[in-house]
Amino acid sequence: ERALAAGPVAAFQVRVKGIHEHDAARLAGPLQDICAARDCAFIVNDSVALAKRLKAEGVHLGQGDGDVREAREALGREAQIGVTCHASRHLAMEAGEAGADYVAFGAFFPSTTKDSEHRPEPELLAWWQRIFEIPCVAIGGITPANCAPLVSAGADFLAVSNAVWTADEAQVVRAFHDAIAAVGSQASADM
Repeated sequence: ERALAAGPVAAFQVRVKGIHEHDAARLAGPLQDICAARDCAFIVNDSVALAKRLKAEGVHLGQGDGDVREAREALGREAQIGVTCHASRHLAMEAGEAGADYVAFGAFFPSTTKDSEHRPEPELLAWWQRIFEIPCVAIGGITPANCAPLVSAGADFLAVSNAVWTADEAQVVRAFHDAIAAVGSQASADM
């Protein structure tokens, strides 16, 4: 509640690993209610079945979590379906062709949330923006202090976890908003 009250947050992704779907649904319910009250999309990580059960706004699929077309069939036309594409242009193009609503690249920085051997450069975001209309998300070790190059390169969204949940959530959300606004102000000044 404190994080969402600090400023607009486009989406919240619930990520629960290693527990039964019934328990995950029970844990997710109160979080989903908070998101609904703050007009924040509620996205389920990895599980189309859980997203369908919860009537979530969408699902985020890793490379081994299912097919975009099958997720669309299960969740409907209005569901937001995103796909992790690591540092791969090819995977991102395939996800877009399959009907993904967004693609996610990363990890841009080392992360304690999830191990990743992939370290794309911000240029990947710029390349994506020059060619495609599907939004792109930057993932991995992102903080208010290091997000500027990703925003400048064209990330439509920043996926953050550890930076928010290991500190004062509201303060960090505000710091992200300030950092993003500073990039926008600098871009305007450069014109």
